Amino acid sequence: MLYYLPTHEYARVEGNIAYVGISEFAARQLGNVVYVDMPEADDDVVKGEDFGAIESVKAASDLYSPVSGAVVEINENLIDNPRLVNEDPMNNWIIKVEMSDPSELDSLLSPDDYQKLCESEKH
Repeated sequence: MLYYLPTHEYARVEGNIAYVGISEFAARQLGNVVYVDMPEADDDVVKGEDFGAIESVKAASDLYSPVSGAVVEINENLIDNPRLVNEDPMNNWIIKVEMSDPSELDSLLSPDDYQKLCESEKH
Protein backbone atom coordinates (compact mmCIF):
# COMPACT_ATOMS: atom_id res chain seq x y z
CA MET A 1 0.00 0.00 0.00
CA LEU A 2 1.05 3.56 -0.75
CA TYR A 3 0.42 6.54 1.50
CA TYR A 4 1.45 10.19 1.15
CA LEU A 5 2.10 13.29 3.21
CA PRO A 6 0.91 16.63 1.80
CA THR A 7 4.63 17.58 1.73
CA HIS A 8 5.15 14.95 -1.05
CA GLU A 9 6.84 12.15 0.88
CA TYR A 10 5.47 8.64 0.45
CA ALA A 11 5.38 5.53 2.58
CA ARG A 12 5.25 2.26 0.65
CA VAL A 13 4.21 -0.23 3.29
CA GLU A 14 5.10 -3.92 3.33
CA GLY A 15 4.15 -5.58 6.61
CA ASN A 16 5.54 -3.42 9.43
CA ILE A 17 8.14 -1.77 7.19
CA ALA A 18 7.65 1.58 5.44
CA TYR A 19 9.88 2.53 2.53
CA VAL A 20 10.00 6.34 2.67
CA GLY A 21 10.91 8.56 -0.26
CA ILE A 22 9.67 11.49 -2.32
CA SER A 23 6.91 11.30 -4.89
CA GLU A 24 7.35 11.58 -8.63
CA PHE A 25 5.63 14.97 -8.46
CA ALA A 26 8.21 16.21 -5.93
CA ALA A 27 11.12 14.80 -7.94
CA ARG A 28 9.90 16.64 -11.06
CA GLN A 29 9.43 19.88 -9.12
CA LEU A 30 12.92 19.69 -7.61
CA GLY A 31 14.79 18.97 -10.82
CA ASN A 32 18.21 17.34 -10.74
CA VAL A 33 18.88 16.06 -7.21
CA VAL A 34 22.48 16.61 -6.15
CA TYR A 35 22.43 15.57 -2.48
CA VAL A 36 20.28 13.61 -0.05
CA ASP A 37 20.84 14.11 3.69
CA MET A 38 19.71 10.99 5.54
CA PRO A 39 19.66 9.90 9.18
CA GLU A 40 21.74 6.98 10.41
CA ALA A 41 20.42 3.44 10.67
CA ASP A 42 18.96 2.92 14.19
CA ASP A 43 17.89 6.58 14.43
CA ASP A 44 14.26 7.18 15.32
CA VAL A 45 11.96 9.23 13.12
CA VAL A 46 8.68 10.84 14.16
CA LYS A 47 5.66 11.24 11.94
CA GLY A 48 5.47 14.79 10.58
CA GLU A 49 8.98 15.75 11.73
CA ASP A 50 11.95 16.25 9.45
CA PHE A 51 14.48 13.44 9.12
CA GLY A 52 16.81 14.95 6.54
CA ALA A 53 16.92 17.10 3.44
CA ILE A 54 17.13 16.83 -0.31
CA GLU A 55 18.97 19.32 -2.49
CA SER A 56 18.67 19.94 -6.18
CA VAL A 57 20.19 22.47 -8.54
CA LYS A 58 17.00 24.54 -7.96
CA ALA A 59 16.22 24.21 -4.25
CA ALA A 60 16.76 22.47 -0.94
CA SER A 61 13.83 20.92 0.90
CA ASP A 62 13.41 19.27 4.27
CA LEU A 63 12.20 15.68 4.25
CA TYR A 64 9.34 14.79 6.60
CA SER A 65 8.59 11.31 7.86
CA PRO A 66 5.12 9.93 7.12
CA VAL A 67 5.50 7.41 9.96
CA SER A 68 7.18 7.03 13.35
CA GLY A 69 9.67 4.30 14.10
CA ALA A 70 13.27 3.16 13.83
CA VAL A 71 15.32 3.57 10.68
CA VAL A 72 16.39 0.04 9.80
CA GLU A 73 18.23 0.96 6.60
CA ILE A 74 19.19 3.95 4.50
CA ASN A 75 19.48 3.78 0.72
CA GLU A 76 23.26 3.94 0.45
CA ASN A 77 23.04 4.09 -3.36
CA LEU A 78 21.86 7.69 -2.97
CA ILE A 79 25.10 8.76 -1.28
CA ASP A 80 27.10 8.43 -4.49
CA ASN A 81 24.23 8.76 -6.94
CA PRO A 82 21.48 11.06 -5.59
CA ARG A 83 20.03 11.45 -9.10
CA LEU A 84 18.53 7.96 -8.75
CA VAL A 85 15.69 9.80 -6.98
CA ASN A 86 14.94 11.61 -10.26
CA GLU A 87 15.16 8.47 -12.37
CA ASP A 88 12.70 6.39 -10.34
CA PRO A 89 11.59 8.03 -7.09
CA MET A 90 9.10 5.29 -6.20
CA ASN A 91 11.75 2.56 -6.26
CA ASN A 92 14.65 4.66 -5.00
CA TRP A 93 13.37 5.12 -1.46
CA ILE A 94 15.45 7.14 1.00
CA ILE A 95 14.95 5.33 4.31
CA LYS A 96 13.36 2.09 5.45
CA VAL A 97 11.47 2.44 8.75
CA GLU A 98 10.15 -0.21 11.12
CA MET A 99 6.90 1.43 12.17
CA SER A 100 6.18 1.84 15.87
CA ASP A 101 2.51 2.78 15.31
CA PRO A 102 0.99 1.51 12.03
CA SER A 103 -2.30 3.28 12.91
CA GLU A 104 -0.55 6.53 11.90
CA LEU A 105 -1.11 5.43 8.29
CA ASP A 106 -4.81 6.17 8.73
CA SER A 107 -4.16 9.92 8.71
CA LEU A 108 -2.05 9.93 5.53
CA LEU A 109 -3.31 10.66 2.03
CA SER A 110 -4.43 7.85 -0.26
CA PRO A 111 -2.99 7.79 -3.80
CA ASP A 112 -6.26 9.29 -5.11
CA ASP A 113 -6.28 12.08 -2.53
CA TYR A 114 -2.62 12.78 -3.19
CA GLN A 115 -3.27 13.00 -6.92
CA LYS A 116 -5.98 15.61 -6.25
CA LEU A 117 -3.53 17.59 -4.11
CA CYS A 118 -0.95 17.56 -6.93
CA GLU A 119 -3.58 18.69 -9.46
CA SER A 120 -4.49 21.63 -7.21
CA GLU A 121 -0.81 22.63 -6.84
CA LYS A 122 -0.25 22.72 -10.60
CA HIS A 123 -2.66 25.63 -11.00
